[in-house]
Amino acid sequence: MKKMKRQIGLLCLTIMAGLWIVSETRVHADDHETKVSDQAEGPHYFEQRIYTTADGKLPNLHARFRNHTNYLFVKHGMQLIGYWTPTDKPNTLIYMLAYPSKEARAASWKAFMADPEWQKVWAESKEKAGGPIVTKVEEIFMTPTDYSPQR
Repeated sequence: MKKMKRQIGLLCLTIMAGLWIVSETRVHADDHETKVSDQAEGPHYFEQRIYTTADGKLPNLHARFRNHTNYLFVKHGMQLIGYWTPTDKPNTLIYMLAYPSKEARAASWKAFMADPEWQKVWAESKEKAGGPIVTKVEEIFMTPTDYSPQR
């Protein structure tokens, strides 16, 4: 039953992400302002990530994304789709990113992880939180169906 609820929840998030993509969204990260661009024509590769935090650390994760991570994602070619917190899981952040291809995703993450600014932000936020913030990461990779309004 729990597995079915989770699958339905993930399907709902995917549908919400598609609706989110249709409109243009502005994202503010620290003093950097980045604009989520309209989707270009052609196939895309989507990634849904689910982060579980240590007890009480979700505010630390929100702050890191709000103040640094969003800017760095855009800097490294990742398209921000949306961020959600489940109403029934207080230590969880779910977000979705889009890329032109699987290869572009690999290149973006490699550059992001090697970025000295990210390494500094990660270390500082971990220290400020008094230890690790994220305890579990789940990834789901998706490509649009031929009947999807978002491709």
